[in-house]
Amino acid sequence: MKKILILFAKDWDQIAIQAKQDSKQYQFYFEGFDLARFPENINLLFFKILPFIKKLERKYQKLGLDGIVSNHEQFGALIAALLAQRLGLPGNDPLAIIACQHKYYSRLVQEKIVPETVPKFSYIPYPLDSTKPLDIAFPFFIKPVKATYSVLCKQINSWDELEQHLHFNYFEEWLIRKLVKPFAEVMPLLTSLKIDPNGLLAEEIIEGEQMNLDGYCQNGEIHFLGMIDEVMYPGTQAFMRFEYPSRLPEEIQNRAKEIATKVLHGLNYRHGFFNMEFFYQPQTNDLKIIEINPRSASQLVNLYERVDGYNPYDVLFALAVGDTPVIKKGEGPFQTAASFVFRHFQKPQRQKKPSIHEVKQVLASYPDANIMFYFKKGASLEREFKWLGSYRYAVLNLGGLNRTDLFKRFRLLCQQLNFIDPLIKDQ
Repeated sequence: MKKILILFAKDWDQIAIQAKQDSKQYQFYFEGFDLARFPENINLLFFKILPFIKKLERKYQKLGLDGIVSNHEQFGALIAALLAQRLGLPGNDPLAIIACQHKYYSRLVQEKIVPETVPKFSYIPYPLDSTKPLDIAFPFFIKPVKATYSVLCKQINSWDELEQHLHFNYFEEWLIRKLVKPFAEVMPLLTSLKIDPNGLLAEEIIEGEQMNLDGYCQNGEIHFLGMIDEVMYPGTQAFMRFEYPSRLPEEIQNRAKEIATKVLHGLNYRHGFFNMEFFYQPQTNDLKIIEINPRSASQLVNLYERVDGYNPYDVLFALAVGDTPVIKKGEGPFQTAASFVFRHFQKPQRQKKPSIHEVKQVLASYPDANIMFYFKKGASLEREFKWLGSYRYAVLNLGGLNRTDLFKRFRLLCQQLNFIDPLIKDQ
C-alpha cells in the first residue's frame, strides 16, 4: 500500500479520498487546514510556511512517503512541490509553480511565448501611490497578483473607484497580507523576482466566451483531459455553471491546446495537474489567456468521471507516486455534466440551509449528484459580497443523458431543495 500525503485537503478532495479509503491501494495522511471553514481557519493566525515545511520534512522522512498531493492554490501547491523536492519524491519544479501563481510574472512569460494571446497589462502596487500615473488606461479589469476564487476581481472605471475598491479596514488588510505572506516569503529564497505579490494586476477588458482546459504533465509530456465551458451569470463576472464537454468548435479547442503546450514548455512545467482558462472572442476568432493554475480544478474534475468513465483523482494519485496514469474518453454513464453554482447578488434576508436528512432524501433519486454548501453570516457574508460581488451559497455537480436531461434533472433538484434556479439571474 503506497503512502500519500494530502496537503490542505479541500471539500471536493474529501469526496474522492473517501471513495478510495477502502481500496487498499493507498494510505492517506493529512496536513494543513481548510481556509474556508471555521474553526479550522483559525490556524491561519499561527501559520508560518518555512517551519511548517521543515516539520513535515522531519516527520515524513521517517514515515517513508511515496507521494504528495495538493489542489490548494493558496499554500498547498507550492508547499507540495517544495516538500517533494526535499524528500526526493515525484513533483513539479517549485519555480514553475511560482511562475504560474505570480500573475504578473506569468503574464511576462506568456507575452514572450504567445504574445497574441496576452491582453495589455500593468502592475499596480499596493498600497496605491496617487503620485505615480498608471501605465494602463481606464477602464480596466483588476485582480490580485496572488489570489484565488476571483477575490477582488473587478472592472474599474476611474481612480476614485480604484481607491474605493482597495479600501480595507485593519482586519481585512491583515487577512489579505496573511494569505499572501507564505508565497512572499518563499519567492525571494528561490528566485530573483522583485515584484511584490501583494500588488495587483490591471488588464485591458476582454469579453467573450470563457473556457477551462484541464490536463497534466508527466516527465515534461503534456496530456489533456478536456475543455469545460465556463458560463457566467448574465451581466456579471460571477460563474453560473461549468459544463462538460465544451460546445466550442473543435478547431478552437485544438488551438487552445497548442497555446497551452507552448506556454507550459516555456514555464518548464514538467509534473502534475494544471488548468488554464481562456477567453474566446467569436467576432475575431481570437483566444486570450486568462490565467494558469498549477493544480487540479477539484470542483470540476469529477465531471470527467461522469462523461468519460475514469476518476481524475486516480490520475492525480498515480502521478504523485510516479505511476503511469490511464485516461479514457466517452466511457461514462452520461453524455454531459455540469457544476452549477448558486449565488445571491443581494444580501439574503433569510437563509435556510437544508438539513442533512432533507439533502439525503432529495439526492436519493440522484446517486451521481454531489452538493456542497457554503452558507455564511455576519462579517464573513459581508466580506464575500465586498470581495466577490456576490455570495456563493452552494455548488451542485450533476450528469445528464444529454443536455436536455441534464437541465431537467437540475431544475427538479432546485425545486426539491427550494433553491433559486441559477439558470436565471438572481434577483
